[in-house]
Amino acid sequence: MRALTVRVITLSLGIICVLALVTTTFAQSDAASIFKANCVLCHGTDGSGNTSAGKALKAKDLRSDEVQKQSDAALIDSVTKGKGNMPAFGSKVNPEGVKSLVAYIRALKK
Repeated sequence: MRALTVRVITLSLGIICVLALVTTTFAQSDAASIFKANCVLCHGTDGSGNTSAGKALKAKDLRSDEVQKQSDAALIDSVTKGKGNMPAFGSKVNPEGVKSLVAYIRALKK
């Protein structure tokens, strides 16, 4: 009986780990899709802002200390409401998508 209980617990933990990994992978994939659809034109695939549109609009380098030192709340606010030359994306990207996008931006750091 004890061996069966240990197997059930081990199997349950394994399933939980797999589900967590799958969820994280989908979240990263979603964030990458959101970034590609909404941010790459100005910020470039690497987040540098080194694109024609980015240079014209003076897009921030998302990898820079200036951007990276901002709080998540400040970045969420910038993405949702817009800031400077950057348009608001709150009507295009849902709040969970914006949060995942901020995590994606954090991963771009130099």
